[in-house]
Amino acid sequence: MVTTDRQDERLQSREGLRGAVTDVVERARGGDLGVIPVVVGLIVIWTVLQILNPVFLSSANLVNLTLESAAVGVIALGIVCVLLVGEIDLSVGSVSGLSAAVLAVLFVGQDLPVWLAIAASVIMGAAIGWVYAQLYNRFGVPSFVITLAGLLAFLGLQLYVLGTKGSINLPFDSGLVAFAQLDFVPAWLSYTFAVLAAGGLFVSGWLHARERQRAGLSARGVPVLALRSAALLVVLLFVVWYLGQTRGVGWMFVFFVALVLIMHYFLSRTKWGRSVYAVGGNVEAARRAGINVRAVYTSVFVLCSTFAAVGGILAAARLAAANQSSGTGDVNLNAIAAAVIGGTSLFGGRGTAFGALLGIIVIQSISSGLTLLNLDSSIRFVVTGVVLLLAVVVDSVARKSRTSHGRA
Repeated sequence: MVTTDRQDERLQSREGLRGAVTDVVERARGGDLGVIPVVVGLIVIWTVLQILNPVFLSSANLVNLTLESAAVGVIALGIVCVLLVGEIDLSVGSVSGLSAAVLAVLFVGQDLPVWLAIAASVIMGAAIGWVYAQLYNRFGVPSFVITLAGLLAFLGLQLYVLGTKGSINLPFDSGLVAFAQLDFVPAWLSYTFAVLAAGGLFVSGWLHARERQRAGLSARGVPVLALRSAALLVVLLFVVWYLGQTRGVGWMFVFFVALVLIMHYFLSRTKWGRSVYAVGGNVEAARRAGINVRAVYTSVFVLCSTFAAVGGILAAARLAAANQSSGTGDVNLNAIAAAVIGGTSLFGGRGTAFGALLGIIVIQSISSGLTLLNLDSSIRFVVTGVVLLLAVVVDSVARKSRTSHGRA
C-alpha cells in the first residue's frame, strides 16, 4: 500500500511544469541528452558567425540556408534510418548522383514527362537498397563493404549514363526547377502551417500521455503540453515572419520538413519504428522477441537509398543540371555527418528523424557563415570535422553514462 501511494505521488508530481523540468534534468544526468547538445551547438555557431559577419542572420541568407539544406538533408534522413540499426551506407552520394543523371537523361535526353523520370529515379534508388539488403541478409557481407563497393560502382555508372557530354542542363521553365529555386509558400499558408504544427504537437502529445496514463505510467500534464505547443507556435510564427521579410519559406524546404515529420511518426508511433530501435539496441534480443530482423534491415536499406535518390533529384533541380560532379565532393560525408551531429548514435538504437534536420542546419550554417567570411573551403572542412568529432565524443560519453545508470 505504501509503495502504491508513493507511485501515485510520483505520477502526480510529474504532471506539473516542475516535474517536467525535473524529468528532463534526470534524463540528461543519465546520459539521455536528446537534441540538447546540437541545439546548444547551433546557438553557439550562430552567435559566433553573426558577430563575425552581421549578414549571416539576415533574412535573405537564412532563406538561402534553408534551401541549400534540403537536398543533403533528405539524404541524411536516410542515413539516420541505417544508423538506427547500427549499420552504415557510404554510397548515398553516388546513388544521389546517379539518380540525378538518370533524371536528366530521361527528362531531357529522352523527352519523357518529368514525373515519369522522377519515378524511375526513385524506383532505381529503392532497388539499390533492396540489393544491399540481400547481400547483407543472405551472405552476411558487412554494410561497410557493400556500400563502399556501391560508392565506386554507381559513380562509374553515373559517368557512363551522362556520356561524353558530362553535363545535362534541366529546363529553367520546368516545374521541377521552379520548385527548387523559385516556388515559395504564400505568407498566409506559412502561418497556417505554423498553427497546424503547434496544434499537431499538442494533440499528439495529449494522445501519447493518455496512452501512458492508461498503462499506469508517468505522463506529461496538459499545462506542460500546452506550454510546449505555445513555445513552438511562437518560434514558428517568428521564423515565418522573419523569412517573409525577403522571399519566405521555400516549398523544397517544406517538402524536406514534411519527410522528417512523416519519418518521425513512423519511427516513434508504429510497430515498425519500435522494431528498428529494438534491432539497433540488441539484434539478438530483437530476434528472440519475434521481430523479423531481416525485414527491418531490408526496410532501412531501401529507405536510405530511396532518400538518397530523392536528394539527388532535389540537388539537380536546385542546380538546374546534372553533371559528373553531382553527388561527389562532400555530399556523402556531409549527409553522414549531419545524421551524427544531429544526435543519431553510431552504436545504433539512438536518434530521431529530427536529427537529420538539426544536423544539416548545423553543417549548412558552418558552410554559409565561412563563405560569407571569404574563408577557404579548407577551413570549412576542418571546422565541420571538429564539430563531427565533438558530436561523436558526446555520444560516446552519453552512452557510458547511460550504461552506468542502467539505461543503455
